Amino acid sequence: MLPDQEELIRRLLSDTPLLKDTPDHLLQVVNVLESYGLVLDAYSKNLVDQGEKQMLNPFPVFRFFHEGFSVKRLWTHLMGDRINFEYAEYCQKAMFWHGTGGLDAYLDTPAFAEACQRVIKRKSARDPLLALNNRLYPDFAPEAIRSLTTIYCLGLFWRVMSDIFVDLARRYAIKEVICVNDVVHHIRDGLVAAAGSPIEYKVSIGGEEIWVLPPEAGLTFLVDVAVPYVEAVFFRGMPFLGTVSYNAQARQISPDISDFKYGALYADPIPSMGAGIPPSLCMQDMYRHLPEELSLWYDDHGRGQTDVHIQICISFQKSMFCVTNAAIAGTMPHPLDSEDLEEQAANRAYAEAWSGRLMGCQRVALL
Repeated sequence: MLPDQEELIRRLLSDTPLLKDTPDHLLQVVNVLESYGLVLDAYSKNLVDQGEKQMLNPFPVFRFFHEGFSVKRLWTHLMGDRINFEYAEYCQKAMFWHGTGGLDAYLDTPAFAEACQRVIKRKSARDPLLALNNRLYPDFAPEAIRSLTTIYCLGLFWRVMSDIFVDLARRYAIKEVICVNDVVHHIRDGLVAAAGSPIEYKVSIGGEEIWVLPPEAGLTFLVDVAVPYVEAVFFRGMPFLGTVSYNAQARQISPDISDFKYGALYADPIPSMGAGIPPSLCMQDMYRHLPEELSLWYDDHGRGQTDVHIQICISFQKSMFCVTNAAIAGTMPHPLDSEDLEEQAANRAYAEAWSGRLMGCQRVALL
């Protein structure tokens, strides 16, 4: 039986995991997050490298070669024997497009606009094409800087999450993590520990260092990057080509992007590996790094290795409910064991708000 809203609220307020606490769920979640952590390590390094080296590069065709360019790497890249960094860019576009939270708010400030102009001026001195383009289309370069800033910040966010997930696997291996609730607590504690970490970004152009996101902006990991990521990627997402009509007359896509329900928690795992389904790229990346324990488990479940990518997606969705669970727990207004009635009421209101959103998600994954 699917958990109703009251049950979701009860679980959130009683420190009970949203995901049913079973040995199979523990095995799936820990192992798929270990695989995801290894993938995020590569994603993070690439996005941070792009932020440092691709500022206003009109033709960033080698942006995925953060480990260095060689003919061998080019060949494996063209043959598809590589990490699919395109999925990382898909997530970045979702964050950039939905634009929620403190990071997006700062990108609309005069301070950021001034930093953009400094970057453009310095870059234009050596790039006549950029100088001409900026005269003709003055909003183009600032928008490109906004996008690259989001890329860099997502790289910083994934750096933290990668470390959390890989450490989770280490603790699981030595029996420190023995239930799903331990998984939620581990992720929650990792998020809380990194919550106040500053999000800063500066670039070096022509020997001059320019702050794009200076320390005085006061941006931090949890509120300004992590929460907007959850909103954009876990909940809203973007409609996949081929699954809904983009024809405005068909009205299959809401005109209000805040109503979008295409994120990881809403996704149907079945279309995985289908054309036009971006998460398929991530499933393939995780398949390349799949721990043996989980691979053997898939042999005895579903259709074995025949539909392994779909099974990975199912496990991944379960793990994302754990991450969401941890994020909610880590941002709860007051301690769950508080005896203050006002604090209890605030916690309940917070849990009600989240549970309302979770009601439309794939709650079947929680069973």
